[in-house]
Amino acid sequence: MLAPRAEAATGRVMEVLARWLAYGGGLILTVLALMVVVSVIGRRLDGILFFGPITGDYELVEAGCAIAVFAFLPWCQLKRGHVAVDIVVQAFPARVKALSGLIGDVLLAVAAYIIAWRLWLGFGEKFPYGSDNLRAALDMGPRPFFPQTSYELEIPTWIPYGLCFIGAALFLITALYTVWRSLNWTLTGAEEPV
Repeated sequence: MLAPRAEAATGRVMEVLARWLAYGGGLILTVLALMVVVSVIGRRLDGILFFGPITGDYELVEAGCAIAVFAFLPWCQLKRGHVAVDIVVQAFPARVKALSGLIGDVLLAVAAYIIAWRLWLGFGEKFPYGSDNLRAALDMGPRPFFPQTSYELEIPTWIPYGLCFIGAALFLITALYTVWRSLNWTLTGAEEPV
């Protein structure tokens, strides 16, 4: 095994970070659901007393759902919650199952890297701050001429991009950790319960 104590300690840290990020994503979705209910009721009762739809509810749902999805990815990766075809693999010996899991984790780590990289570039295109030297050092590209905002609420689009990038970065770190964990499982010949 490759550094089993360090892997176990890293796993505990990853579990805490991924769990709390997932809780944050769940809280965001709960708030969005309540907001949609209030907005729909407000549309139905529009014109009666103070009732009306919530301004910018579509924008908030769009950004909030994206942020929540990226908040759930690290937890899903840590717990092997991604879609997998286990029908064939279940018939194989434990070491082959572990190797199959390792291959899947490596492929997901590559996908996590591409997602985080592209989100970073998208964030750089939207983020209007920072010196040219700093932006070049961080590979953010040139500053945008006109900072982009949402239509109704005029929320700067770099904010949801940045929050999504946090989830994508933790997803990448979690994916790299799961490759390490799967490698150890492959070397020992058995997967431990997740």
